[in-house]
Amino acid sequence: MTVATDKRAATGALLGLAIGDAMGFPTEFQTVEQISRKYGPWRELGLPVSAGTAYVTDDTQMTLALGEGLVTALAAGPLTAERMEGPVRAAFVDWWCSPENNRAPGMTCLTACEQLNRGVRWQQASQVGSKGCGANMRVAPIGLVPGLTAAQRSGAAQFQSALTHGHPTALAASDLTAHAVLLLAQGTEPSELLPLLRGYAEQNRGVYRQDWLGDLAEHAQDRDRAAFAARGWDDCLAVLDRLGAALAAPDPDADPCLATGAGWIAEEAFATGLYCFLQQPDDPAGAVRRGAYSSGDSDSVAALAGAFAGAWMGAGAWPEAWTGVIEYRERLLALGAAWDAPRDGGRF
Repeated sequence: MTVATDKRAATGALLGLAIGDAMGFPTEFQTVEQISRKYGPWRELGLPVSAGTAYVTDDTQMTLALGEGLVTALAAGPLTAERMEGPVRAAFVDWWCSPENNRAPGMTCLTACEQLNRGVRWQQASQVGSKGCGANMRVAPIGLVPGLTAAQRSGAAQFQSALTHGHPTALAASDLTAHAVLLLAQGTEPSELLPLLRGYAEQNRGVYRQDWLGDLAEHAQDRDRAAFAARGWDDCLAVLDRLGAALAAPDPDADPCLATGAGWIAEEAFATGLYCFLQQPDDPAGAVRRGAYSSGDSDSVAALAGAFAGAWMGAGAWPEAWTGVIEYRERLLALGAAWDAPRDGGRF
């Protein structure tokens, strides 16, 4: 599907992710009651600005690391695991070493990146027992790069997860998140999204992407590679059921985490971020506010809600008062501009 050249879906998604991340930064680890006492009604939640900057967390930092690593990898030719590993590994290690890595990063990312820094084979560095949301909070760039085949996009989404989070649900949720971003960037109506995502999950259940993952599954305890893959997709299918039930009777004034989960784990972060967006697809500010104003992993939920809303509505979704102060603004805009430029006939 051709994307309108003036939509700028990549820029919109990246800015939205960072805006949601920044909005949820101060509300993470707080109950809804605590957030209410401090900030008032959820529809009035503002973007926190300190000294002229809206600061983000590791969610945006790692999104940039992945995106900039992809730019380097793609410059060498068609995307493969071999081309992607070096630049993305280096970008993740640079993030791990950075003095700006002081925004409550996840232990899985820290542990895996420390081993990647030591040169450990990535399948051994990968934390196969972790399905924390640290992999799919950063995966949006995979859904925004134009010109990838379906197999490349799926493999790359799972591969970037596996560098840190090797649990099959982390892989599947990253793949599903990137696919949702792609569909919205292509112009898929939000009302059509859920059955398409279910079909994608069912189609990929049991598919092990050996050309991207190598022997990763052998580091887990499943009986074979197909069972390893199916375990992750089954978790995603179950949370899609919860999301469908929530959307059948949505309550925009209720904590979204009560419907689809707190978001600390991968499939719940995906579902709750998407729930915040799908309740109000034409109100991007409302989507990120609802994600940030929640009892769970508020920055990651709001970041995903912002990525979905921005992919759907484009760069114009966000107020200039917000985009002008977001941390790492120039890096976000540079990535967005590169991927919004016409490529492959203007097609995703």
